[in-house]
Amino acid sequence: MLVHGAWHGAWCWSTLQAGLDRRGIPSLAVDLPGHGASAAPLGGLHDDAAALSAVLDHVGDGDRGPLVLVGHSYGGAVITQAATGRDDIAHLVYVAAFALDDGESVLGCLGAMERHDVELAAAMVPTPDGTATTLAPAAAVPALYGHCPTEAVAAALPRLGPQSMASMTEEVVGDPRASIPATYVVCTDDRAVHPAHQRVMAERCTTTHVLDTDHSPFLSSVASTTDIIEQIASAS
Repeated sequence: MLVHGAWHGAWCWSTLQAGLDRRGIPSLAVDLPGHGASAAPLGGLHDDAAALSAVLDHVGDGDRGPLVLVGHSYGGAVITQAATGRDDIAHLVYVAAFALDDGESVLGCLGAMERHDVELAAAMVPTPDGTATTLAPAAAVPALYGHCPTEAVAAALPRLGPQSMASMTEEVVGDPRASIPATYVVCTDDRAVHPAHQRVMAERCTTTHVLDTDHSPFLSSVASTTDIIEQIASAS
């Protein structure tokens, strides 16, 4: 189960899903409310986690096998909240993602760590009512897609949408990593979630992998990211 990060949608996983398909690994990418093809209104973290939980409740059947949740960036907070209290999740995978502890929000977690500036800050534009942010396309490229093919970047930019402020300020309730194995994928040239912050959150997980790439390894380092997910899926 693939969960996108802020401003994105399920579309961002399509290239990686094609790689998983070739290896015989079934996957489903989810549009969180208000993103991609979703007609639901934007919500906060708890709304997003509830939407993911609803999909988890209905996907597959009794023979589907164990579920691996993969969260990118903000999607890490979503899979953390959604996995709390479930007994059907075999593994959590955080790809340059927010592996939050009980009681933390995305902004609260960042504020508690040593400050490291990233280029994403310059790309964020508040909406007029202050309830969400969008991304300025020119600034989003170095922040998110520094290692990505130009054609992939050109396809991604028009698809980026607003992200609610509530998704950044609502706190996770629960600690699923206390009972579910977790893997963190650190991206060393990330300009959106600083690698130093990623390493702090990686220490909260069972296993760590390191990719020398940008914030979007589903586009910039597809084979290596697929290798990691295949390894986890095969062992789960």
